[in-house]
Amino acid sequence: MDGKVVIITGANTGIGKESAIDLARRGAKVYMGCRDKKRGEEARLEVIEKSGNPHVYFRPLDLASMASIRTFAANFKNEETRLDVLMNNAGVMMIPKCHTEDGFEMQIGVNHMGHFLLTNLLLDLLKKSAPSRIINVSSLAHSMGQINKADLNSDKSYNRISAYGQSKLANILFTRELARRLEGTKVTVNALHPGVVNTELARHFPAFFHFILRPAMYTIYKTPKSGAQTQIRLAVDPVLEDVTGKYFSDCKEAKPRPQALDDEMAAWLWNESVKWTKLEG
Repeated sequence: MDGKVVIITGANTGIGKESAIDLARRGAKVYMGCRDKKRGEEARLEVIEKSGNPHVYFRPLDLASMASIRTFAANFKNEETRLDVLMNNAGVMMIPKCHTEDGFEMQIGVNHMGHFLLTNLLLDLLKKSAPSRIINVSSLAHSMGQINKADLNSDKSYNRISAYGQSKLANILFTRELARRLEGTKVTVNALHPGVVNTELARHFPAFFHFILRPAMYTIYKTPKSGAQTQIRLAVDPVLEDVTGKYFSDCKEAKPRPQALDDEMAAWLWNESVKWTKLEG
């Protein structure tokens, strides 16, 4: 990865931080897009220490704010003339109902809309740097999701598990539609399920999970380092240079659920996302 420039969102913890350490160790110049300055700087220093690479940078990025995303992208373009890997890793999971700065339900807002806008704002740089790669961290939880056309923002009713599943399904549908739009550009985009990883992402799980189910889950939990391996492979493996629009799990291509293969829904979601994020403006 010598000479390559990488952005990783949510890189201050979990599989995002492990990805940053690995890619920095391979020689990449890594930009860590994180919301919290203190935690972001602490993670940056840890990545430098563990990788031996001083070219690791924290930049503020709040995916719950369209303004923050636009500022991050504009500042990055002023700093860099290339972008080889965009790893859309950040996310929230099964949280109580709340909204982003722009009024989006938090899970669809952060997990999908935020990364949708960020990716589109950086597409020109990714195309200029081709061959380049976009990596979207989804989840097996997409199998629990359906895109609710009538209530995408969960205004009428809210279930934290269904909303999370919807947002993770949106990640795969976004991947498929973006891959179609990027045909011939040498910019690839793939989605992945990292596995069941023991990270801070589970901090909003319902209480019954923590007290009843979680102890049993430790038998199947992956460490963050293990959980990061699929997205790392998607970032670095030369065999995958021309692979795009696919879904991976356990470092190999897998078949997502049927609702994740609905190209009509993917096109509808793209158009809706453009409206929500005011992309054309």
